[in-house]
Amino acid sequence: MSNDVAIVDSGGANLASLQFALERLGARGTITASPAVIRSAGRVILPGVGAAGDAMQRLRSAGLDTVLPGLQQPVLGICLGMQLLYERTEEGDTQCLGIVPATVRRLLPSPGLPAPHMGWNRVRARRAGGLLDGLADGEHFYFVHGYAAPTTPDTIAVTDYGTDITAIVQRRNFLGTQFHPERSGPAGARVLQNFLRGATCC
Repeated sequence: MSNDVAIVDSGGANLASLQFALERLGARGTITASPAVIRSAGRVILPGVGAAGDAMQRLRSAGLDTVLPGLQQPVLGICLGMQLLYERTEEGDTQCLGIVPATVRRLLPSPGLPAPHMGWNRVRARRAGGLLDGLADGEHFYFVHGYAAPTTPDTIAVTDYGTDITAIVQRRNFLGTQFHPERSGPAGARVLQNFLRGATCC
């Protein structure tokens, strides 16, 4: 298990809770915006809370908009961090990192399904193993988001919020969770542990 994790300082308020979650698993998470530190880390986590435009501006200011897509080690985007892996988001019509070829769309409210989506929801696997290794299908995770990624061939797992949306994505060494594993109890801890162990999907 890699205990060397760079947590990209994208300005989100969940950085400390993510760092504590890694520590509980025996990993050392360093919050940083340094390209050199991020390139040399065994694993990289891109968290995110807030507006996509602000987060991308912060990444561009640090030169990370060009560094992150070229990384070869495992990279995990969380919540907004997952959305930043995509080409674009409707939020502010923001150009993102361009790793996953799709556009993140605004969640539209419907009866009984308010937007943003805040709370626990089931996650169903489309492919076995990977970040969900050792977890029952349909496990609950904690979501907080007003935009969502559509399902594509890179979708590993989905959650139903009126329609299926991407809950976990993977493209090459880049993975993402729309939910917050650091706020999802034992199931979320297992997802982080699987990432640290290098679990990959088919």
